[in-house]
Amino acid sequence: MKLIFTSLSIFFTITFQTLLADTKQAETGSVGATVSKNLTEELRVGKAKVETLCSACHGLDGVAASGGNSVIIPNLTAQHKDYLIAKLKDYKSNKIDHPQMSIIAQMLTDEEISAVSEWYSRIKIRIFDPNLILGKPSQ
Repeated sequence: MKLIFTSLSIFFTITFQTLLADTKQAETGSVGATVSKNLTEELRVGKAKVETLCSACHGLDGVAASGGNSVIIPNLTAQHKDYLIAKLKDYKSNKIDHPQMSIIAQMLTDEEISAVSEWYSRIKIRIFDPNLILGKPSQ
């Protein structure tokens, strides 16, 4: 009987904590980006462009993946929107000449540049202390 009570207690505690987390997430305005209806029109356009043009190198979530012929591919996660717009426009105008980025930026309209920049700027970074989270090192 005690085992059943403990199991139920753990179940209800986890369920309650999950409900609180979902409520807190809803209150802060964060939504699931995998559900298209949760996104603004600009974010839908940005996500679509990122999926087709940017994700091979920069990833959908802004974490650089392998690709291109550049040794260093920057992470774009949580970068400021205005910074991304300025850089994409510099690539588009060849103010910054880069073999891949100049071509890709020239394929984007100003509205798409804004949308892609909005997409990457809205992704959040979670910072944690690995000493607290990881516990024991792998053996």
